Amino acid sequence: MMITRNGKLSWEVILRGILAAIVLAATWLAANQPWYGEAAENAAAADSSSPTAGQADLDKAIELKLNASTFSDLGEVIRLCESAIAKGLDEANTEFAKQLLGATRFQRGLLVGETVLSTLPVDNNWPTFRKVAVADLEKGLEVDPEQPEAWLMLARLNVLPNGDLERARFAVNQAVEKAEDDRRLLVQALLLRADLTDDHEKKLNDLNRLLELEPEDPRVLRARGAALLALDKAEEAIADFDRALAKAPGHVPTLEAKIDALLDLKRFDDAMAVADQIEEAAPRNAAAWFQRGRITGVRGEFEKSLEYLDKAAQMEPRNVAVLMIRAAVYQELGKSEEAMKDVNRALELRPDNPALLRLRAAILAGSGQLSQAVRDLEQVREQGSAEPSIDLQLGLLYSIQKRHGKALEQFDKVLVVEPRNVAALRGRADTLLSLGRHAEAIADYEKALEVDSNDSGILNNLAWVLATSPDEKIRDGKRALELAVKACELTEYKAAHILSTLAAAYAENGDFENARKWSQKAVELGSDSEKEALQKELESYQRNEPVRELIEEPLEPAAEAAEPQPKTPSEAEKGTEEKTEKETEPANPPSDLRDSPKEPQDSPTGKQPPRAPESATDSFHRA
Repeated sequence: MMITRNGKLSWEVILRGILAAIVLAATWLAANQPWYGEAAENAAAADSSSPTAGQADLDKAIELKLNASTFSDLGEVIRLCESAIAKGLDEANTEFAKQLLGATRFQRGLLVGETVLSTLPVDNNWPTFRKVAVADLEKGLEVDPEQPEAWLMLARLNVLPNGDLERARFAVNQAVEKAEDDRRLLVQALLLRADLTDDHEKKLNDLNRLLELEPEDPRVLRARGAALLALDKAEEAIADFDRALAKAPGHVPTLEAKIDALLDLKRFDDAMAVADQIEEAAPRNAAAWFQRGRITGVRGEFEKSLEYLDKAAQMEPRNVAVLMIRAAVYQELGKSEEAMKDVNRALELRPDNPALLRLRAAILAGSGQLSQAVRDLEQVREQGSAEPSIDLQLGLLYSIQKRHGKALEQFDKVLVVEPRNVAALRGRADTLLSLGRHAEAIADYEKALEVDSNDSGILNNLAWVLATSPDEKIRDGKRALELAVKACELTEYKAAHILSTLAAAYAENGDFENARKWSQKAVELGSDSEKEALQKELESYQRNEPVRELIEEPLEPAAEAAEPQPKTPSEAEKGTEEKTEKETEPANPPSDLRDSPKEPQDSPTGKQPPRAPESATDSFHRA
């Protein structure tokens, strides 16, 4: 809805909205007269007496159609055509009546559809009128499917909330196919189809075709820039954004998209300069301060980021994007309570928003409230999200909870879609190792190393199982030592749990002197929670005994510990903020303030409390 600078509704907009609502109400009345639709057809059928009994009704329909100027007139033409067909016409006139009926339905469907689209923020009854328009268009297309404008309107109406997106995609494909000779319609149809597809390559093809038709259209340039950015072509995206800005200077969404591309390239100073341009173009909204908060957050300057986001929140306290990003910054600063307050406030404004639920899950996981985090992610999954990253996050959380069967299910789902997903391969391997299924774990670690040969965690865990598995057919001391040395080099010999793995590899090779040396170093560097397990490993090497990985955990834990519910804002805080001009939908939940939420990680050691057998120390993988 248009808002004037002083925050009051424009009377022109209100008047236009009232008039549009009256028009829609008239449409509804015209479309629901007792003679409308199936009831009329049945009544007419009862009166039919000859193949030409409907001719009088058809003649009236033709005469009225020539002068029809209102929705009621069009409704009467539809009624007369339906009545004529039902009463009876000869073959030629039957075909003509059907064509007239289809054309009239197209006309009314398009008029009602345009009215719905133009009054969407004003009239709360728009879903009812949308239904009328869709019914007219669908029935008209049954008679004459070669109508690109009708297909396009059908697609646009189905894109609206609670519409049929699959029907919208089909309709827009029909519109593109049938609008080849109508440049105006083809441009609109290609733009809509590009917006509806999740396939960035197909989107890019449509946008390239559009630019052949409209080479300087800033809308198309912006859209292609966004598609290029999604394909990790940030430099090309910036070129398109700059061309769009040359045609439409100061366009804030384009400037914001350019910041996204600059952040991908880590050109932080250039991104801040664009934020200054946003402030110049829109000094009264929070966009510039919000973007400065994002930029400094990505840069790791969290205190500075918080200052900027606080300024944005003062200007627009109900801006969901500001609350969301500020929550992520609070979490980075270790202020989980403040982060939870912001994300819960945002969820009050956008209930069940999947991006917000994912962010809250990340905050809950970081605070150790794993069951609550799982519930939030399961709610996102129930909403129909098909993103593999959600399955991955659920798998990691289930794994931390030792719900290994559930974890394996989630990792398997990810790997069906993305067989080279390193995090899923690592997560499944770690879970298999927890279950004592060492050969399967090794296979997944090896696949993960094919994708990323410098992941110290994967190197460490693979070295550990090759050095400590109780199955001598699996153990490979030479390879374990090579992997452990590389993992230590990548972590500069400063990670206690990786030094512990190096010691285990030396022990497997019979070099207990070096095993004791690196095990002692691990004990010295280890945290208080690690020292007991590390000390037992050292004692084993002092006896010239290698360590063996003996833990075989059950698929599911015996019982889940109860966790506190996530905090919500107090009742006193609710409803105190005044509405402002903009309530922005959140972007994807960030770990770096742009991408998906930080995935739950293992503890620093990943070790479990030892259960030492008589001749071996029982330890566990850790990275």
